[in-house]
Amino acid sequence: MSKSLTKTKLIDPLILTLLQNIKGHRSKLKNLDRINIDPNLSNIISNEEGQEVYIENEFHKAKGFRKLHIEVAEFSKRLKILHCVFFPDPKYDIPIFGIDLVKTNELVSAAIVDLSPSSKKQNKKYDKYLSSIDKSIFKSKRMLPKWGDIFSENVLFASLKNESEKNYFCKIVDNYLSILVKLSERISPDYDKEIIEERINYQRNYCIQQMKNEKTSLVLLQYFDKKWVDYYIKKILFDF
Repeated sequence: MSKSLTKTKLIDPLILTLLQNIKGHRSKLKNLDRINIDPNLSNIISNEEGQEVYIENEFHKAKGFRKLHIEVAEFSKRLKILHCVFFPDPKYDIPIFGIDLVKTNELVSAAIVDLSPSSKKQNKKYDKYLSSIDKSIFKSKRMLPKWGDIFSENVLFASLKNESEKNYFCKIVDNYLSILVKLSERISPDYDKEIIEERINYQRNYCIQQMKNEKTSLVLLQYFDKKWVDYYIKKILFDF
């Protein structure tokens, strides 16, 4: 994220470590370029006492990826969120990378990372790499929500109870990103309309299912009106 953000007190060590990891892998992608968005949506700040809000969004694109989105948010100096999705270009056989981390004070209630399939048979290409990563250290794995059928069998969803689990979560994110970057380096575009359409539909379904997560809107509705929240979720977080 911007230097101004990382200089503030909004970023705790865990989120900063994950940010640096994500940015490091992102920098390895070919033809990386920034996507400019409305400045009113890239930095959203409110200093009203008791209703403090800080949201920063960053968008890029690269070879094989139509949108690389990172969001960092803090609400009322208490709730901290890291959200990141790398959406592939449908012409490329690349999975959807996603990570979300929700931290209230020092408690990480939710941490999820996945390489989600963007076509029917795609995960066969990388499943063996993901399945070999040991996730047994996590003692509080969480059940996926009803809309979570968009994730792969190797999705990690857990509450992080101690420093060991936090550190190991960072390592797993690093592993997943490493696999993603390697996949993108040796992939060529497809021009078959049928498979491209299938990937478009998979991404569209990914966004539709993610928008069923009511927790996202419930948090935002405490600080913004419904019209703004609906626009933000559909156009910034999960547009397709």
